[in-house]
Amino acid sequence: MAAAWPARGFTPLIFVAWVPLFFIQQYLGNENKKGMFWYSWLAFFIWNVLTTFWIWNATQAGSIAAFALNSLFMAIVFQAFHLSKKWFFNNKRGWWILIFYWISFEAFHMNWDLSWPWLTLGNVFATKHEWIQWYDITGTLGGSLWVLAANIASFQIMNNLQHKKIMGVKINSAVFLLILFVPIVISKIEYNHYKETDHPVQVVVVQPNIDPYTEEFTLPADTIIARNLNQAKKVVTDSTDYILLPESTIQEAIWEDALWRSQSLKTLKSFLMQYPHMSIIVGASTFSWVKQGEKLTNAARLYKKGLYYYAYNTAFYLDHTQYIQVHHKSKLVPGVEEMPSWPILAPLEHFAINMGGIVGTLKTDDHLSLFTNNKEDYQICPLICYESAYGDYVAQSVKAGAQILFIITNDGWWGNTPGYRQHFLMAVLRAIETRRDVAQSATTGISGFINQRGDLLKQTKYKEAIAIKETLNLNSRLTFYVEHGDWLARGSTFISALILLGSLVQGFMRRQQANKKTEE
Repeated sequence: MAAAWPARGFTPLIFVAWVPLFFIQQYLGNENKKGMFWYSWLAFFIWNVLTTFWIWNATQAGSIAAFALNSLFMAIVFQAFHLSKKWFFNNKRGWWILIFYWISFEAFHMNWDLSWPWLTLGNVFATKHEWIQWYDITGTLGGSLWVLAANIASFQIMNNLQHKKIMGVKINSAVFLLILFVPIVISKIEYNHYKETDHPVQVVVVQPNIDPYTEEFTLPADTIIARNLNQAKKVVTDSTDYILLPESTIQEAIWEDALWRSQSLKTLKSFLMQYPHMSIIVGASTFSWVKQGEKLTNAARLYKKGLYYYAYNTAFYLDHTQYIQVHHKSKLVPGVEEMPSWPILAPLEHFAINMGGIVGTLKTDDHLSLFTNNKEDYQICPLICYESAYGDYVAQSVKAGAQILFIITNDGWWGNTPGYRQHFLMAVLRAIETRRDVAQSATTGISGFINQRGDLLKQTKYKEAIAIKETLNLNSRLTFYVEHGDWLARGSTFISALILLGSLVQGFMRRQQANKKTEE
């Protein structure tokens, strides 16, 4: 599984990666032996470490917790599948149960306090975008289904070979080839026939190459702004529609009821006025007071007795009007920007990972927030870093009217590791799912442009201080996935609930029968 993972893995390995674990399950289930949980936990732990080891660069203790917990959740799901297969089918059939359980788990894992969508199985095809054009129907969870179905067919082939069942080998080989190649053929056809509607906007993304450990939180705020704008000046013209500056570009504390006091915003506004059509999207840390009588959330911070405030990871939209549009990051990184709201875990708030910015749980928007180009009357989906990992969240923003995706991020925390490369590739998946062009601006890592087919149009190098320019297209058409969201997840969750209930009843009845035989 790790050897198949992007950005530099050999993707086809994923179609057989689960087979060893399936053989262990088959053996333990047939022999009625224990240990399936520990075997699967070990497998998933190794996978987590080898694919997301780069978390260690930011936090040692946090990375160990992430590896252990994420693999624990996966092992619990596999154990539930193992027991259901035994109780329901006496371990002779029921491999398909894993598909429903796993897709349900991945959907759940995207929508709770310990969310971690990085290892959603469908993400593995981010470097093979010509294979997955049908993500505009299924979303990334369709890729997870593809992976598991192919692995089940692979296991059946090898299992039949082991028992010298030639007919079974032939049948399952045919099934495997159909599972493998039909989606690819369909995707290739769609890829070759897809055409973007011509509705151009010129976008500049800036990558200032500011190190988050040694520069970002120590340099004066005006120095950081100047380094960004100096790069932008090299490529902007009177035809430029947008400049994207990275997450946390503004390094001064900004209170949202007094935006006009910010010197950084004044500097950006002054630069903006030189270009008649241009708008600026920029990242900042902001604060707001909790209103008198307002119900406190777990993100509330005590200023002094009776007075609380909220902190946000924020994106601003600056244009030629006096109004500044605001988007607050709504998909937060567990352990960094958010601690679980469960009372039993409240003391852990004090151990939130310090990544140089605001420490502890941030406040999020309770609604979708889009940026609006008032001059031409269309909307933009702003995504701050981790938000681009969530297909359903992005699809909701597009359904609400967004015609292009803009990502601002700070990927310098992970060093020169697969972390920033994996993050950039997630934008490829969002482009295909929603059929929206994407522009990404990173402090360092990869900044670049992706079209609606998932093609990489242009990208920067790691540790490169540069601004690049590209003409992208707006799109107002909605894909099936955007219109219907994660329909695979909803269907799988319903079926999983029925299977789980049925297997529990079946297991109970078998135990009762076994007890009766013992008494007799």
